[in-house]
Amino acid sequence: MRSHTGVFVGNLLFAALCCSAAPFFLLVGCSAWSEDPGWGWPAGLIGFGLVGTAMIPVVAFTSTRQEFPRITRRDRVKGERIPYGDDSFVMWTPGSRQGSAQAQLARADVLEASLVRYSPDGEATFTTHFGDYTPDEFTPLIRLRVRVHDDESDGAAEFEAAGEWRVPSLCLSAITAGRLAVLVDPATPGSGRKVTPVWSGSTLLAGTRTCRVIDLEGRLSDATRRPGRQLQQMRISREIGGTKMTGDTIDLRHLDPHTAARYAALADRDRTFPEAQAPVSEPGEEARWLADQLPGEKPAFGEVGRRWSRRGGVLVRARFLEMRPRTTFQDHGPVLDTVLRIQPADGTPPFDGARRLTVPMNYLTVLHRTKEVVLTVSPNGLSYVVDWARTNLLAGVSTATVIAPDGREIPVTGRPDIIWALMNLLASQGVSVTTPVLDLRKRRMSTLASMAMHVVQGRAHPRTSA
Repeated sequence: MRSHTGVFVGNLLFAALCCSAAPFFLLVGCSAWSEDPGWGWPAGLIGFGLVGTAMIPVVAFTSTRQEFPRITRRDRVKGERIPYGDDSFVMWTPGSRQGSAQAQLARADVLEASLVRYSPDGEATFTTHFGDYTPDEFTPLIRLRVRVHDDESDGAAEFEAAGEWRVPSLCLSAITAGRLAVLVDPATPGSGRKVTPVWSGSTLLAGTRTCRVIDLEGRLSDATRRPGRQLQQMRISREIGGTKMTGDTIDLRHLDPHTAARYAALADRDRTFPEAQAPVSEPGEEARWLADQLPGEKPAFGEVGRRWSRRGGVLVRARFLEMRPRTTFQDHGPVLDTVLRIQPADGTPPFDGARRLTVPMNYLTVLHRTKEVVLTVSPNGLSYVVDWARTNLLAGVSTATVIAPDGREIPVTGRPDIIWALMNLLASQGVSVTTPVLDLRKRRMSTLASMAMHVVQGRAHPRTSA
């Protein structure tokens, strides 16, 4: 289990090695100064050496903060909490191609998806690009087969299309969910109809981003996972050149009267004839599952530091409220500005923390399902560290299995409450399991096997509570 101190010491040694010339020049300058004091070249060497030596801990601290996903008191949002509900999720997605003026906005269901290429060459380092774009090497190329529902076409209502598209990492969950917003060009002689995904709209149709509307009378309605209504809203927005969202909310009182009336008509229609929420994921998810093909932390029940466990370290859950893209990337995920709502283990009110994090791509593929993350809490309760291995297992990035003492394999995938209880049990006992398989037949599991089986079988046990 990596510690903040261990990462800092490693970065300090690396920075000292890279800047080793600075202390050398400082010693040479001090030696020369003692023999010939003055403002000549010895003073210059001393100045250079002092600056270079002082940079060693600064570089080590900065790189450690960037690399180690720890949330401390300095990361808390000052003043009032972010004005989002606990079920809100605001995400700024990359812009999409507008398509031709004749193109029609339609819904498409993803039938199959597979990774064609994702090959950055930055290894584990941070790579920053300037300009408002995402380089191809950090944008996976995905092959898709989709069924387009073109309800505004005067021809066939449905047709299939296939192709390869660059999918922004923040929009990968729309592929897994299976609902896309696409622009469909008119048919041309001798060729099929061109289909262009609209990635920002796709995250709305997928339910990854929440969407709410405040009408002219101040009433709030929820359009999340109501693809029919959202598609109509997107068509209106496209016609007028875009609609501003405040967080995840469109306030009709801030729009021009004609546009507001059109949005209000959709809201009134939804109240009269409510559209049922679409499923979290469309049928056939296994044919478009990308989590196993993209990089990220391997899911596991979690590593436990014995000293951390003995001193009272615990696990807590948090939830993403906001994600903003940046132009910095690591091979296994983009660096994002995030806001999390954290529920402390001592039962005190939740608080919001703003932190720049590298979010693994395999987690981003299931962002439509969950926005929860697992945090390890220091024994003094002052710092929280994002544990991506546990987070990915809780999110269902891979299958989770418990092997009973009698050898039976019990799948617990899709049962987050059981997985969470098992994680807490292992953490309280100081037992590390660095895979998604909890094998209770092992000797070191003998003391907690009965408690773990109580959890799996749905019987409460007093020592499994977080």
